[in-house]
Amino acid sequence: MTQFTRRDVFATAAGAAATAAAGFNPLTLASANAQGVAGSTTGVYRYKLGDIELIQVLDGARTFPMPDKFVANVDKEQAAAAFEGLYMPKGQVTISFSPLIVKSGGKTIAIDTGNGLGAFAATKGAVGNTRANMQAAGIDVKAVDIVLISHFHGDHINGLKNADGTPAYTSAEIKVPEAEQKFWTDESNQSKANGANKGNFANVKKVFDGLKTTPFEVGKEVAPGITAIATPGHTPGHVSFIISSGSKKLVVQGDVTNQPGVFMRNPNWHLVFDNDGAMAEATRRKFYDMAMAEKMPVVGYHFPFPAAGYVEKDGNGYRLIQVHALT
Repeated sequence: MTQFTRRDVFATAAGAAATAAAGFNPLTLASANAQGVAGSTTGVYRYKLGDIELIQVLDGARTFPMPDKFVANVDKEQAAAAFEGLYMPKGQVTISFSPLIVKSGGKTIAIDTGNGLGAFAATKGAVGNTRANMQAAGIDVKAVDIVLISHFHGDHINGLKNADGTPAYTSAEIKVPEAEQKFWTDESNQSKANGANKGNFANVKKVFDGLKTTPFEVGKEVAPGITAIATPGHTPGHVSFIISSGSKKLVVQGDVTNQPGVFMRNPNWHLVFDNDGAMAEATRRKFYDMAMAEKMPVVGYHFPFPAAGYVEKDGNGYRLIQVHALT
């Protein structure tokens, strides 16, 4: 059973007090006007949360034929119809990727790192654009102080290395969920991974080879204004992050769900990459119920760019209301 509650989420005294008084605090978003070098992309979106600056950077998006068991507990025809209902090409799936940069307490913090420069070359620029968009936003990868990892799937960790395998974030402390690290660095756990996740052990070993990491526990502040919460199921040690500034809060959900137009509307659908589908489903429901109760914006790694919005109930599921109040 998923183990997190409102009390777990707002572990600090200041967080609990602020939440009670906060009420509804809509995000104010502002599109970036940063100019990148010639040929660079401009997938950059800036917004503020109290005194904290958040910079959403688009890593890219991939469109691919839907595998037979992309939704593990639903037949392919039903799953394909759901994606086609979002005006995606028939039989195709489009997934986007959006890491987040946070400037808080004098620190520059990256939450997840994208598919990496190696993927940029392999996909002819479809994904792997995080570094280019950081540059367009005026953020030098060497100036990042802390990297927070939500979980160990490749699209979140591969950006820790350059295309030649050298470390990318050379000045940053790389902080990882303790439970996630313990699971993926113990090869005896391969028997506990579902088919789609068994190959991830080799990639984890490759990515983290030569990197120094700092494991963290959930329920604690892991960077200025950022607290980690346990949201397991997608992977055993998957975490999300509460970002707080004064009375304002939002939650960065990692992969609590994938494409929101499908998996938020159908929280009982189990993505092929959910290592424990039943646990992932329980986490989704508790997580979104919590976000609605607290009227907190949600940032989703796989939400359509700029990847931020509010969650509302929709029948037996949920729907994402993306934020487009530009200033």
